[in-house]
Amino acid sequence: MIPTRRRGLKAVGAALLAAAFLVAVPAVALADEAGGSPGLPREELQFILNTFAFLIWGALVMWMCAGFTMLESGAVRTKNASMICLKNIGIYSIAGLAYYFVGYNLMYVDVGSVIGSFQFLYGPSEAEIGLLDGTAENLAEVVGNGYSVMSDWFFQMVFVATAASIVSGAIAERIKMWAFFAFTLILTAFIYPIVGSWYWGGGWLAEQGFVDFAGSTIVHSTGGWAALAGVLVIGPRLGKFRKDGTVKPTPPSNVLLVTLGVLILWLGWFGFNGGSQLALGSAADAVAMSNILVNTNLAAAAGVVAALVVSRPIFGRMDLFAGLNGALAGLVSITAAPDLTEHWWAVIIGAIGGVICTAAIKALERLKIDDVVGAIPAHLVCGIWGTLAASIAGGANFGTQLLGVVAIGAFVFIASLIVWKLMDMVVGLRVPREAERLGQDTAELGIETYPEFVLMPEEFDD
Repeated sequence: MIPTRRRGLKAVGAALLAAAFLVAVPAVALADEAGGSPGLPREELQFILNTFAFLIWGALVMWMCAGFTMLESGAVRTKNASMICLKNIGIYSIAGLAYYFVGYNLMYVDVGSVIGSFQFLYGPSEAEIGLLDGTAENLAEVVGNGYSVMSDWFFQMVFVATAASIVSGAIAERIKMWAFFAFTLILTAFIYPIVGSWYWGGGWLAEQGFVDFAGSTIVHSTGGWAALAGVLVIGPRLGKFRKDGTVKPTPPSNVLLVTLGVLILWLGWFGFNGGSQLALGSAADAVAMSNILVNTNLAAAAGVVAALVVSRPIFGRMDLFAGLNGALAGLVSITAAPDLTEHWWAVIIGAIGGVICTAAIKALERLKIDDVVGAIPAHLVCGIWGTLAASIAGGANFGTQLLGVVAIGAFVFIASLIVWKLMDMVVGLRVPREAERLGQDTAELGIETYPEFVLMPEEFDD
């Protein structure tokens, strides 16, 4: 059977979170005291719990948008923080619309080997509409699907917004707002859905036996490859790399916000990985989901500790930013195979992720590639590592995993590079030099994040 992201939803029985959920709807589980008749059939209970899981986990993943906003706005200089806030709420809005009108169809509707088909205005099934209109005979068909149609759409949509958010942080402080929004539209409507259809939609990578449980490559490396292409086209921030070859330090402007952002992302990742079990209707689902959440937490913690340990020999100091990125590195690394039953593997995978992320941050500086938040090391490099690690601890085939990494990387990088180049030629990607000196908050938005501060335009070594 081809492993796809939307299978395994037909199990029945008890479920994680069922007790809390049934407090609100006791008729689901309790017998009718007056007539002695049973409550809802087990199949309908399974349908309710699966749908409930999609919606709750999806809402938690959506909250990761707040984490990206806090992380990025705290990482940039104060003169660009308002632009980061606008970009992130714009990302979520554009991604939701693009995925509704185009992306979901290409990713999941009648997928062949490479791409799905287009269905205008995707929505509830006819049986669900009939059920809402009071046609009781549609109930069996609705329940037989295992979950409501649009609950699945919602859960898939919040993932595409995550991929787009990765790009935002890497190219911050020098890209025009509308140029970035245009790229976000193309990424979320076409590039990401095509990649997703190859595995989660049941396409050719699924047929090859590729494994990426929650998206180390499909989500995180996709965002990382798109970010790398953008960084190479748009170039570094003014003054970041001096004439004498030294690197101008650009520490986070608000460490509190960056830390809060990372913790919000850590919390959201429980929905990201746990929800990717895609079922909450059996004891096996409950056990699997418990293991997934534990592994997710262990990998993140190991990533922090490992990154802090190696930050001193790499940077010459105990680096807080490296530690924070280490948490993300561990989370990304475990995302390809968080369903491990041997938890010590999660510690190893997360720790290695923290080390290679920290080393990659230093390597990018030496290559004069300016990634403001360390998105490329955390999401691209660790996404690759996590996908390959699934063959070490998760039972995947190494050759197939490597094939998936190379194929997705080549497609996303080349497609993104073409889009970035064309946009740069047609409309220009970079803000004017004076706008970069003043900051995008004042130059483009006319609003400062901290208006009580005195705005001091930077001078750069030309």
